[in-house]
Amino acid sequence: MNFPSMNRRTLLSGTSMAALGAAGALGLAPGRALALGADANSTTTLIGAAWRGPKATDTHYAGVLAADWERKQLTIRYAVALPSRPHGLVPQADGGLLVNCVRPGTWLLRCDGAGRVTERIQLDRDRDAVLLSGHTVPSPDGATLYTTEINYRTGRGHIGVRDAATLRKRDEWDSGGIDPHQPVLDAQGHLLVANGGVLRNLADAKYDLQRMESALVRIDTTTGRIAQRWVLDDPRLSMRHIAWSTSATSATSDEPRRLGVAMQAEHEDPARRAAAPILAVLEGDKLSVPSRVNDGHGYAGDITPAYNGGFAVSSNKAGLAQLWHPSMPDKLSAIVQLQEAYALTAWAGPQPGGGVLVATAPGLVRWHPSAKPAFVPWPEPMALDNHWVLMG
Repeated sequence: MNFPSMNRRTLLSGTSMAALGAAGALGLAPGRALALGADANSTTTLIGAAWRGPKATDTHYAGVLAADWERKQLTIRYAVALPSRPHGLVPQADGGLLVNCVRPGTWLLRCDGAGRVTERIQLDRDRDAVLLSGHTVPSPDGATLYTTEINYRTGRGHIGVRDAATLRKRDEWDSGGIDPHQPVLDAQGHLLVANGGVLRNLADAKYDLQRMESALVRIDTTTGRIAQRWVLDDPRLSMRHIAWSTSATSATSDEPRRLGVAMQAEHEDPARRAAAPILAVLEGDKLSVPSRVNDGHGYAGDITPAYNGGFAVSSNKAGLAQLWHPSMPDKLSAIVQLQEAYALTAWAGPQPGGGVLVATAPGLVRWHPSAKPAFVPWPEPMALDNHWVLMG
């Protein structure tokens, strides 16, 4: 990612128009909700993020950014220098972060709310066949961490079962496929894992795409065994990032949760790749592709819950974040159009309805179906990485 010059900052008018359109078309009910990620100052939102400076050779950092909406200002609460590029982030109860190295990953670390590194593991690429694959999810009781991992000798995927306090591995399970990427927990505490299906070498170069084996898998965490497995008709659609839908009306809503799956196409034919869908949805036990609308690149970078059972999907190659909603399942509606629209996290906002915070090249964009869009520039020249998380 290249940090754009000031005269290239362009927040298109479609952002606010799409916000108004979504509120009307989807029928937002009036009401109020506590904003997620707010600290003692209710106008401030805290976001765990990873970034580097504007140059590709600049140091990578992870830390917490504070967005003050009244002052239209972003500040860095703390920043931890990292040994190499990060990927997945998990917020910690003390305001710290658990940070994954990008694939093929050799380190995993935790910092506290003051930015002090408290635990770290370091793998050896020359010695260890199994390396980290980018994402981690904690068990419901917080005692265990599940990490996606790849055996670079066999090509098979694994789930590392780690002690949350020490980060050390206690066990290792089969991921049910190749190239496992993001895991999430279901309501019973079992794992759902997106296996991207792409064989990769230690330089992270893809090979033998004709052998792709992308699959969504449920793993029983009491036994470590595969309980269910879903595949799509098109084997060249790589399932990468996943998120559960949420309901803004009530935390105890009986509305069934859906799992959104952000996909990246791996077709050799550029035309097929450009036309490929970018979203799959698991509803009940059925995995389907609800919409053929895409981003013109076949590449979804991130996904987060948005607006009452829907999802926002980002496409950094297109500079686009789009909204999918079950009331209009065949459509994707643009909500943010700005260079390098990438990292996403949900934002409750001043009213229920499920807003989104979007990291873009020039700064943070706040979108909500019933609130005025907002833009806040980065506090210094910085290129945000793929993912960020709401704190608290």
